Order: sequence, then C-alpha cells, then structure tokens
Amino acid sequence: MSMIFELKTEKSFEEASESLKKALSDRKFGVLWEMNFKDKLQEKGLDFNKDFKVMEVCSPPKAKVVLDRYLEAGYMLPCKMVVYEKEDGVKIGMMKPTSLAGVMEGMELDDVAEEVEGILKEAIEAAV
Repeated sequence: MSMIFELKTEKSFEEASESLKKALSDRKFGVLWEMNFKDKLQEKGLDFNKDFKVMEVCSPPKAKVVLDRYLEAGYMLPCKMVVYEKEDGVKIGMMKPTSLAGVMEGMELDDVAEEVEGILKEAIEAAV
C-alpha cells in the first residue's frame, strides 16, 4: 500500500499550483506556506532545474480535533502537498494522512485522518 497519493495533470506547473490552491480553498483548506525547492536551491548556488513546490495546508477545525485528542499529533501538522515536474509531466500529490496517523502509536486518529485524506484527494482530483 502506497503512502502517497498523486495524480498526473496536463496543466503546466504554475497552472497546477494555482488550481490546487483554488481546489483547497473551495474545501475550506488554506495554504499556510509554500516553497519551490528549485528557487531555494538555486538561491543557495545549487544546480536544480525541476520545479518542486511544497505547500503546507490546513483546516483549522480539523487541526483542532487532532490537537485536542493528542497534542503530539502536531508533529504531523500541517498537511504537506506537492506539485512537481518530471520528464513525464506535472504531478500533484501528498503523503496520505492515514499513513501518517498509522505511525503514531496509541493515537486514535483514523476517523479524522480518513476524513481529511478524502477531502485532500478530492482537491487533487479537482485540480488536475
């Protein structure tokens, strides 16, 4: 079973990034922070020519449920989503929240992880 969920899109990198942000917003998830590794690595003098954007996304009501149950689950927050380009095209993906929740022993977060994962999958599907 894969720990990631990703889909390929025919959109450009920038179009895919903007489309994902809109799809997240439509589902009441906000982008708290984003960084393109291409820009950051080049800024540091390293040769890296592929766009790879990481977005940290959050739904405050869902985060509150998680943190109220198990404060230590904050290590998994916020959720990370990526948009990146490879030779075969642009992809949009994420680490599955259910995979992350399974790593935290003794924390019964399956219900909220499944709910969040479903919402984020819908956002990716809408964005492609």
